[in-house]
Amino acid sequence: MANPARFQRFAGWLTPWLILSTMGFLAAGLYYGLYDSPIDYQQHDTVRIMYVHVPAAWLAMMTYSTLAMSGFVFLVWRHPLADVAGTAAAPIGAIYTALALITGSIWGQPTWGTWWVWDARLTSVLILFFLFIGYIALRNAFDDPTRAAKSTAILAVVGAINLPIIKFSVEWWNTLHQPASVSRLDNPSIDPAMLRPLLLMAACYFCLFLLALLFRMRLELVRRRIIALQFTRAGSAEA
Repeated sequence: MANPARFQRFAGWLTPWLILSTMGFLAAGLYYGLYDSPIDYQQHDTVRIMYVHVPAAWLAMMTYSTLAMSGFVFLVWRHPLADVAGTAAAPIGAIYTALALITGSIWGQPTWGTWWVWDARLTSVLILFFLFIGYIALRNAFDDPTRAAKSTAILAVVGAINLPIIKFSVEWWNTLHQPASVSRLDNPSIDPAMLRPLLLMAACYFCLFLLALLFRMRLELVRRRIIALQFTRAGSAEA
């Protein structure tokens, strides 16, 4: 995929399959989440917010992992598509993180009796959102594309230290969030009837992420190609 033309062909072939997968997982996730999963004995139907909130939080962290890996690959190997991937992923991650924060606040009000608390998990996710926003702002702060790419790559790699803090915050500090209940694959503590729609919605979010990432990367490649052609024509005209 190092060749942009080859990447464009691959992305064009994969896009229809991602659209179908996203729609299929969404339909199945909504059905099982709204009609087939039981209500919680304490939270009642409010627990269904989980099927929107938890996958958004997972994908927010996964998107930043993509951002950090792209930054590392660019810094080490100067791979041009790595910078393109980071540029394309940042707004997607910001949206997923904002969705996680908003739905978490909506879920927290009837469950905890408050819209927001400054506990370790919520604060670290808010920092994650600011990292995405900072990446986007830093990208647009430079006129020189090379300096912008290097600066954002460094920010993405350094900011990755926040990911284990988010992951283990419920174990390191006393927070309102419950410990891990899904990642314990040997014996998940969540009811299978709730686990099924949760994983289906997570698959939907993942396919949607890939779809949006490929779409934005293709647009970014076209944009850079147009800019390069404009510079070439401008140089030819001056000559």
